[in-house]
Amino acid sequence: MSPKRALWLACLLVATGAWSQEPPAPSTSPPPVNWSSLSGEQQRVLQNFHGQWDSLPPGRQQALSSGASRWLSMTPEQRDGARERFRNWQSLPPERQALIRQRWQRFQQLPPEQQAAVRQNFRAFSGLPSEQRQVLRQRWLNASPQQRMQMLQNQRERRMQRGPPMFHPRFGPPGRR
Repeated sequence: MSPKRALWLACLLVATGAWSQEPPAPSTSPPPVNWSSLSGEQQRVLQNFHGQWDSLPPGRQQALSSGASRWLSMTPEQRDGARERFRNWQSLPPERQALIRQRWQRFQQLPPEQQAAVRQNFRAFSGLPSEQRQVLRQRWLNASPQQRMQMLQNQRERRMQRGPPMFHPRFGPPGRR
């Protein structure tokens, strides 16, 4: 594996690790991960960090370790998808990346029930034909703040009439991420 590719992979692992885990409680710090405790495969994936491993914060070591484990458990198709998403991420302007990070942090602060509702709405929106998604985007962008609030309220009422949300096997039941 070339050094450039390994560094790219490490960045990917850091990004996915930071996005897929709950942040530790503010009063606790995760224990450090010893390089020797990593499997040979994990060490191979993280080889660019070997020289500086002991100087990394324990939380970063944990994220890299779990990211390497996730990477190793992926199918080739999943790895290709992860590479493509990372290339897309890198191509975004820094302002757009910052906005996405802010939105992700806000999402992480939502209660599990609201996170489940956001995921459900995203899946429903993604399942619509592209023309219908574009119409809805335009309607949202052209709406006043009051109209947007009313749209959200209407959507909540429709959701309540349908009953509790079903969960997706990939995301699990609400509160289990």
